[in-house]
Amino acid sequence: MRLKLASEKETIALGVRIGKALKPGAVVLLHGELGAGKTTFARGLARGAGCRGRVSSPTFALAHLYRGKRLDVHHLDLYRLKAGEDGELGLDELLADPRGAVVVEWPDAARSSWPKDRLELTLAHAPPGRTAALKATGPASRKILESLP
Repeated sequence: MRLKLASEKETIALGVRIGKALKPGAVVLLHGELGAGKTTFARGLARGAGCRGRVSSPTFALAHLYRGKRLDVHHLDLYRLKAGEDGELGLDELLADPRGAVVVEWPDAARSSWPKDRLELTLAHAPPGRTAALKATGPASRKILESLP
């Protein structure tokens, strides 16, 4: 699925729609160059999942947890990691959180850690806005895409 997002507001709105469709155990991998809108999308996703408060890039912290009434969101940014350096992050524990979903910016550093069933989103600059390419890799992630209005 490919979408044209004309503004930051539309990027957040897409995140909200996907966040509302997430279930515990969902994994969303965000690809795109610097400034493509990954954190902006994650802000909307957390809001849609029922999380309140400030959502910011966890580039230096590597991970933030946003607690929601319906669902918690583990927001990871692996930009500063090299491939294979993900062992200290406790990804197995995050992926097994019975109340949590995981959204990851720059996921390639932990490529072998992600479940087969995941939603992948690639954001790209397309002035005056951006494009979003969404790919579901299994039945649960396909349900998320099918639920989008």
